[in-house]
Amino acid sequence: MAAARSVRIPAGSPGMLRFFYGPMDCGKSTLALQINHNHARQGRHGLLLTKLDRAGSARISSRVGLAAAATEVDSGTDLHDVVGAEWLAGRKVDYLICDEAQFYTCEQIEQAADLADRAGIDVYAFGLATDFRSELFPGSRRLFELADELVRLQVEVLCWCGRPGQQNARVVNGEVTRTGDQILVADTDVDPADVHYQVLCRRHYRDGDLGPAVPSAGQLSLAAD
Repeated sequence: MAAARSVRIPAGSPGMLRFFYGPMDCGKSTLALQINHNHARQGRHGLLLTKLDRAGSARISSRVGLAAAATEVDSGTDLHDVVGAEWLAGRKVDYLICDEAQFYTCEQIEQAADLADRAGIDVYAFGLATDFRSELFPGSRRLFELADELVRLQVEVLCWCGRPGQQNARVVNGEVTRTGDQILVADTDVDPADVHYQVLCRRHYRDGDLGPAVPSAGQLSLAAD
């Protein structure tokens, strides 16, 4: 059940809860910033929220270079309070942009749904569906269960083999790993000395095959010397 609200928010006609999802590099944060831009141009007031963005706290950033300041959500944040503070300051909230929604707690997803239903706020959530083990994030699972609309982003992300990329592989010291904490923030830049992520098709994710430039056991490297 949704948590009790500590700030009273005026009721409105029901809003919509939408979840935009896809693998890494499919343009989720870019679309989040574009939707915010489009709404703001029409005079609507919204809040940008994020959690554990790779660029650092209190920021939504995309890999194509777009970025904007945002409110950082942590495990103790109540979305009712975030919106309520705006109402108390005399600013009506028309919509929420919730980036990195896979990291939100299930309770926070419930709060987002409650704000849509009871305060008439349109909520746009963006995130990964599955983690590096190919398992649903709890926040994403709850969005699949509650969202009015589910949108799989159609920007094509490719595995190194050219097939559609579906899986978010965690790479440690040049090898796909399937153990460790579910949440570990890193980027997709390939640096053998660091942990990074790589999008793979289902077959190569299951095989742990990162492609010819990253040799696996028994495989010759085709990388230039």
